[in-house]
Amino acid sequence: MDWLNYHHLLYFWTVAKEGGVSRAAEQLHLAQPTLSSQIKKLEKAVGTPLFEREGRTMVLTETGQVVYRYADEIFSLGRELSDTLRGRTTRDKLNLIVGVPDNLPKLVVYELLKPAMELEEHVRLQVYESKLQDLLADLALHRLDLVLADSPITPDSHVRAFNHLLGECSVTVFSTDKMAKRYSKNFPKSLHDAPMLLPTQNTSLRRHMEQWFDQQDIQPEIAHELEDSAIVKVFGQEGHGLFVSPSAIERHVLKQYSVSVVGRIPEIKERFYAISVQRRIKHPAVLAITDAARNELFANTDSK
Repeated sequence: MDWLNYHHLLYFWTVAKEGGVSRAAEQLHLAQPTLSSQIKKLEKAVGTPLFEREGRTMVLTETGQVVYRYADEIFSLGRELSDTLRGRTTRDKLNLIVGVPDNLPKLVVYELLKPAMELEEHVRLQVYESKLQDLLADLALHRLDLVLADSPITPDSHVRAFNHLLGECSVTVFSTDKMAKRYSKNFPKSLHDAPMLLPTQNTSLRRHMEQWFDQQDIQPEIAHELEDSAIVKVFGQEGHGLFVSPSAIERHVLKQYSVSVVGRIPEIKERFYAISVQRRIKHPAVLAITDAARNELFANTDSK
């Protein structure tokens, strides 16, 4: 594809944004057959379909999603250029597109991303949540600038990317005040037969906890298995069992969920990584994230 017709790209972008040809045709003041014809010309230039039909709905193909993202950035820049030429200058902005696995604690995600939002240069975040392997595939296609994860990318993932260790911390066991009074005595042996809210088997934290239970000869009662860390905390807040969370966000968990500390497990280490296609990080917002994580968030977390 040696050239790009920006009129065709605008038509495609409008159809995708409006959710269909009819609404886009009204927006663009074009006849529907004319608009459909222009979209087909763009698909011919690209060499692959950009839309597919699901019933009466037009949805973007995988290639269509890539084209839409680029088109969205192109026309966003066009609007900024237009505003600047009219004298309505906007602040310089940095875009940062981040992928987050759905099992990563949301409070950790916020604490990791917060330094990027505190830069003098305004950063516009786009955060997407999905399975880690799906996020790594998007990273390889440059749909994401960064993936945050609690495990490093492995050689068998077939994705050329680099791990940047942000830090590590132990985990803290939480519960309601009433349960904490009972189970904090003789901790950690008190966890034997204690009702636990555990992460699901596909998480590194679950594997680390099971190894630790075996080493301590502890057999808790598995009250519930929950993949989403936010749901785990809500269940724990309502007294359905004890739960664990990274010690780095201990004070935030105590404040937000009104729970108490049962005990801490220094033997279990939760590690967090920034994964990028760059060996050396250059993006100012990503540099802010890595520096703050290493020097502040995960510094001396086990001294509590």
